[in-house]
Amino acid sequence: MQTHSKSGITRKRFHPSLLLTNIKPCNAFQALKDANWATAMKQEYEALVNNHTWDLVSLPPARKVVGCKWLFRVKENPDGTVNKYMARLVTKGFNQIQGFDFHETFSPVIKLITIRIILTIALTNGWDLFHLDVNNAFLNISLDETIYMTQPSRFEVTDKNLVYKLNKSIYGLKQTPRQWFDKLKTTLLQLGFCLSKVDPSLFVYQHNHQIVYILAYIDDIIITGTSLSIVQQISSSLNSTFSLKQLGD
Repeated sequence: MQTHSKSGITRKRFHPSLLLTNIKPCNAFQALKDANWATAMKQEYEALVNNHTWDLVSLPPARKVVGCKWLFRVKENPDGTVNKYMARLVTKGFNQIQGFDFHETFSPVIKLITIRIILTIALTNGWDLFHLDVNNAFLNISLDETIYMTQPSRFEVTDKNLVYKLNKSIYGLKQTPRQWFDKLKTTLLQLGFCLSKVDPSLFVYQHNHQIVYILAYIDDIIITGTSLSIVQQISSSLNSTFSLKQLGD
């Protein structure tokens, strides 16, 4: 529910019945007592398993494991009601050892001034603007390093001494954002894009007097250009490589 103050500022006013539904659990044991959170956790776990994110193995001698934990988030509608219960399994990246579990970590993100410039160009010329989101972006990355992770709480197999040998990157690893950007950059370069010299997160496509811009902020993408058909074609090509969520104009 929204209210309007004398100052003209619109504020949200939540109904008391919504407060209980928006309380996030503190741990996996607490979450599994609630059907909504339990479903969200099982969906996350099944997505990881289906993606062959890990292999269950015995920990080799002289190797250490990286811990993991569950994170919970309530995605809300504009009126404060619950849109979706989200559970994410993440690694405890602070357990990683530099030079052994990871090396480079820096990953660029689009500059705010670049976003403003491209939006201004698009609006001035009446171009279509689309917002895309990559589903489980980090699961598209294969790891260069060998990393072992503990089994997630409440989802352990019978032998709790076994650990996960990670095949794919997972949220929480220090190198994940950099590896994801490299994967996205390689894909866009293969599609004919060039990297901007002033902002490494701005990709430019030019062909037959047509131009397309892609702005990348981790797994959020804005795409615009002179030709709607080319924009849609590029979006379709990206969707064939990554699973995209179309967030609309």
